[in-house]
Amino acid sequence: MHRWRAYARRAAVVVLVATALAASMVGGSGVALADPAPPPTPPPNPSDQQLEQSRQDVTTAAGQVGKLTSQLAEVQAKADQLGLKLQARQESANKALVDLQAAEQDAAAAAARADATRTESAAAANAIEDAHRQLDEFIAVAYQQGAQAGALGLLLEAANPEELVERAELTQAVADQQRDALDALQRARVAKVNADSLARAAHEEARAKQAAAAGAKRTADGAVATARTAVAAGMAELNQVNTQRDLIERQLDTLTSRDAGLRAQRQRYLQYQEQIAAAARAAQAAAAGRVSRGGATGGIQAVIDRAVSQVGVSYAWGGGNSGGPTKGIKDGGVADSFGDFRKTGFDCSGLMIYAFGAAGIGLPHFSGYQANKGQKVPISQIRPGDMLFWADDGGVHHVALYLGDDQMVEAPYSGGKVRITPLRRDGLLPYARRLI
Repeated sequence: MHRWRAYARRAAVVVLVATALAASMVGGSGVALADPAPPPTPPPNPSDQQLEQSRQDVTTAAGQVGKLTSQLAEVQAKADQLGLKLQARQESANKALVDLQAAEQDAAAAAARADATRTESAAAANAIEDAHRQLDEFIAVAYQQGAQAGALGLLLEAANPEELVERAELTQAVADQQRDALDALQRARVAKVNADSLARAAHEEARAKQAAAAGAKRTADGAVATARTAVAAGMAELNQVNTQRDLIERQLDTLTSRDAGLRAQRQRYLQYQEQIAAAARAAQAAAAGRVSRGGATGGIQAVIDRAVSQVGVSYAWGGGNSGGPTKGIKDGGVADSFGDFRKTGFDCSGLMIYAFGAAGIGLPHFSGYQANKGQKVPISQIRPGDMLFWADDGGVHHVALYLGDDQMVEAPYSGGKVRITPLRRDGLLPYARRLI
């Protein structure tokens, strides 16, 4: 935008300078004719052939401008695609991070269960020791009381019927105590076996969860390493595209300065861009006003207003929640090179979280998981408020909110800002998701 304004300003200066020079030449000639000194050498008089060649050059330049303008649009589209691919790698790393955190939580829960079963096993062991001790005490008492002679010996030693009854009761009591002690010992052993079995199962589950967590971490580390490599290559290509774009713009500047008609065309293009930007600013201001007043709470319009109210907010990888823009996070690659972790803003899925927060709908911070929420709707039947998704190599990597009239609002990629833009068909999934 600033380059186009610079073109117009420089073109205006060229016109003013040329006009002033022509005026000075006419004035000079007049003075020379009135002056007795010899007249100055007249300016060159272009032939018809030269004039025709000039017209042909202008026509050729106009064709080149058209081609360069088309090429510039293609290069810009390529730059957008590169940025979205880089963002896709970051979303893959985001998914791996979410999976790693979930696996670590599962491992921690399994470890807690293992600790609990170890406590139960220790209690069972203590119970066995108590049962052994009671049995030993019973044997000692039985020995002291002569029980080793057997029940018949106790009865035969009775001196009278009363003592016989007492000895019979003692014999029964001893038998009962012996049975109780043996039963207690058996129960304690069974309890310990069960507790040990539970402890082993819990340990195995904990080890399995920990292995899953380690695998998820390796996956996350591999995804980040792959993303860094892809980002490095992508950034090199993006820089190359930007260099090519600068070259094309300089060529376009040179060609545009040769013809006033082309400058007028460029001015009309600038006015068109300004109208688009003004419309986006007006939509953002209107949406922000409705959001601040709490209008259309909970409905599709509230969701759209929330998203549109953030137009112009910086992209920040990992940024955004139901409360609004948040600080981005480090990814070890392209997001860091753009300083996303120092910015407050949204990534693509974070913007959806904030938008649908107006309707009280929670979403995960990953576009691939958001693509499984709500009702599946064919693209031919989309309506405002539906979520649109883009995929690369079978994996969803980007999400935007449809506004109607082939327009959408999105947080595009690192270095960009939340924007309203025409619906892109390249890579678009054939279905949308409707939450309201």
